[in-house]
Amino acid sequence: MNADKLTLARQFIEAIPHAQALQMQFESLGDGRAELSMPWREDLVGDPRTGVIHGGAVSALMDTCCGAAVISHPEAPAGTATIDLRIDYMRTATPRQRITARAEVYHITRTVAFLRATAHDEEDGLPVATATGAFTVERPKGGAQ
Repeated sequence: MNADKLTLARQFIEAIPHAQALQMQFESLGDGRAELSMPWREDLVGDPRTGVIHGGAVSALMDTCCGAAVISHPEAPAGTATIDLRIDYMRTATPRQRITARAEVYHITRTVAFLRATAHDEEDGLPVATATGAFTVERPKGGAQ
């Protein structure tokens, strides 16, 4: 992945207030793939009795990770927005464990990127959630299509 794409993807994350509020961090990025993580925090817990992180925080992480994957794709040079994102929750995340999302563009057209994503805690095995989505592919104004 070239340095300009990496810079653009990082700026994308840094410009999203909820990504900053959730303390999302890049783990890896390149060629239509992204990996982002966020720490478990008490203020993100959905049910204080269980200590399980709220599903909305996991959703935000997966959505942001998918957007970063699109921006890192060689055929999607400018930007993106979510068209559709279906998330299936497989199990509750283990309390006090970091959540990591991985997303990959598996098909791209001139205007839409299709992605698959998973979210895991620090346990091996079954993911916390899986997702499939469609995202816009924004081209530079006046640039090559």
